[in-house]
Amino acid sequence: MPHSNPHSGLFRDLSAGLVVFLVALPLCLGVALASNAPLFSGVLAGIVGGLLVGAISGSQTSVSGPAAGLTAIVAAQIGKLGSFETFLLAVTLAGVIQIIMGVCRAGFIAAFFPSSVIKGLLAAIGVILILKQIPHVIGHDPDPEGDMAFEQPDHENTFTELWSAFFDIQPGAMLVGVLSIVLLVVWDKVKALKNSVVPAPLVVVLMGVLVGWVLEQVGGGWVIKASHLVQVPVAQDFGAFLGFLQFPNFGALNRPEVYAAAVTIAIVASLETLLNLEAVDKIDPEQRSSPPNRELLAQGVGNLVGGLIGALPMTSVIVRSSVNINAGAKSKLSAIFHGALLLGCVLLIPGWLNLIPLSALAAILLVTGLKLASPKLLKQMWSEGKGQFLPFAITVGAIVLTDLLVGILIGLAVSIGFILRSNMRRPLRKVMEHRVAGDVLRIELANQVSFFSRATLEKTLREVPRGGHVLIDARNTDYMDADILDIIQDFQNNGAKARGVRLSLSGFKDKYSRLEDRIQFMDYSSREVQSSLTPERVLEIFKEGNERFREGRQLTRDVGRLVDATSGGQFPMAVVLSCIDSRTPAELVFDLGLGDVFSVRIAGNIARDKVLGSMEYSCAVAGAKMILVMGHTSCGAVNAAVDLICSQKTAKEATGCVNLDSLVTEIQLSVDVTTCKRDGAWLPGEKDAYANEVSRRNVLRTMRMIRERSSTLDDLVKDGKLAIVGALYDVKTGHVSFFQTAGSSRSLLPIPEAVM
Repeated sequence: MPHSNPHSGLFRDLSAGLVVFLVALPLCLGVALASNAPLFSGVLAGIVGGLLVGAISGSQTSVSGPAAGLTAIVAAQIGKLGSFETFLLAVTLAGVIQIIMGVCRAGFIAAFFPSSVIKGLLAAIGVILILKQIPHVIGHDPDPEGDMAFEQPDHENTFTELWSAFFDIQPGAMLVGVLSIVLLVVWDKVKALKNSVVPAPLVVVLMGVLVGWVLEQVGGGWVIKASHLVQVPVAQDFGAFLGFLQFPNFGALNRPEVYAAAVTIAIVASLETLLNLEAVDKIDPEQRSSPPNRELLAQGVGNLVGGLIGALPMTSVIVRSSVNINAGAKSKLSAIFHGALLLGCVLLIPGWLNLIPLSALAAILLVTGLKLASPKLLKQMWSEGKGQFLPFAITVGAIVLTDLLVGILIGLAVSIGFILRSNMRRPLRKVMEHRVAGDVLRIELANQVSFFSRATLEKTLREVPRGGHVLIDARNTDYMDADILDIIQDFQNNGAKARGVRLSLSGFKDKYSRLEDRIQFMDYSSREVQSSLTPERVLEIFKEGNERFREGRQLTRDVGRLVDATSGGQFPMAVVLSCIDSRTPAELVFDLGLGDVFSVRIAGNIARDKVLGSMEYSCAVAGAKMILVMGHTSCGAVNAAVDLICSQKTAKEATGCVNLDSLVTEIQLSVDVTTCKRDGAWLPGEKDAYANEVSRRNVLRTMRMIRERSSTLDDLVKDGKLAIVGALYDVKTGHVSFFQTAGSSRSLLPIPEAVM
């Protein structure tokens, strides 16, 4: 396996951590600037998010830091609380709340995020990265990296900023940006480069610094100015570095608005974290699952510590996590290493960092955006239907045109709306079942039947015709709203009685004490049912059952109830004489239940003396109304009979079976010896078709033999009390063809021309 060497995995993590560090640095500064907070608070949030949250988190790929989705909230709360120190107190308390949420296992809500919203989040971030980074790629940098909102502080928006950028192109920065994009694309296309241990983004940054130095020597308009480079706060010594730290104002603990801000930050940060975590897991090549409760705990610890030392609130960040995955990260060591680099480089070599062109970093983010917002994802969502595509598309549009938080909330609302609409339209499944005792409308309730299903259920019950029979099936229902129970109970006590409707209930006994199971129809052949049936109706039941079998919509039956009901006696409606073939069980082929048929199975479905005795008892004594002789295609017994008669061998000679000859010779009476061919003389498919025709002729012959060899059964046919019907089952399609012999005194079916 590639990269199975632990040292290779370590190098991948370290190189990925370096790439994430390079991208995260300007993002940390940009988020702080957009939040009206001190620049160093953003860097500090990245350090804590990498070192502390990265170590505690159970995710192997997620990277935490200051979140662009929180910029509007942070800016508003700083202004409302009056000082950054008081805001830090709210961040500290938010961390405590998140720790409590993690301990209380509130992360379970992540399981309820619709996949359309998560995929919409990924695609939207990709689109935003493309739109927001194009200006930076060409050197238009009036807005900071990390500003992901549509409406910008300078009263521009994402689209007007794009237009303005093309009137403010910086040649040097654009040269670096274009070269960076070309390098990233080529690197990804060339297999040797793509599989190398050196990450392309690192090469891009080094190239950007080198080109920037060369352009500085050239001079003139090609020089990349400081405003187009990374701008890290520079501390002259360690003491000055510590001076960047700020501490919460604990004197504001008596202010209610601090607690309101803490709750707001905790809820929003947790929601964004859980959504990002789900999204990151979807793009993880190894498809690992991150524990949401542990992530809430990790984020809580991070915000608690961050608030105590002057950091912005943090979340799991999809942009950095995506870059981390694209850079080849294997474990959370990359996130921890990126935090260590942030701390070490900002502390020791901030001047070197300030040589990196923003256009090089923008190129890395732009290419990441192209991978997130891929046409393949759009095509996949389109193929899943409008119920998935519309929430996805609306989520993408909402995030792009507002900001991350508002867009996600809109996407969730739309997705929930689609779920409710689907639930209101399809809270139940209606099936008209044609059972042996009559038609029953079965209403199968969904797994979750909420208040929103009320209108549909009421309408369905009102539409049950007078004198009809309805079965409400709740066996697969795990939750039912009290209002739904009220509707069913009211219909049972009032509506059904007033309109002469028989109501049966199934699945209520063990779950809902207000209603008890009761079945008011017979779904098996009882004495009353058998006596009321005619041969014509029995044949129709068999046809309907085979149709259900082929279409996969078999009747639901309570097997335990059938066992109990049939224990006192049996009154089958028909006898089925079929082959022993394992693919032709009559009860399945005709969708029948216990007690519905006598089943006689013998190889080649032939009528021997003992078989006739069984059928005489079934019809003359037990009262069956129809005998069905069923052969089937690809019959082994018929194929053997054909092979033996064509090769002029006995079954004993060919197989060593001493009792097989009497059975085979019976089947061979349906073979025209003059049409036989030896092996090798048949055309492709000819022998199979020939054997299938023999199977049909064998059925017709068996039907005649039944009447010729049993006067008892023949008299029942003459008296109109019994019908003998033939059938051929196609083992490839499951379809049963029915037919009768010529001269039958009770003709239920047309007579095939070939046998007239």
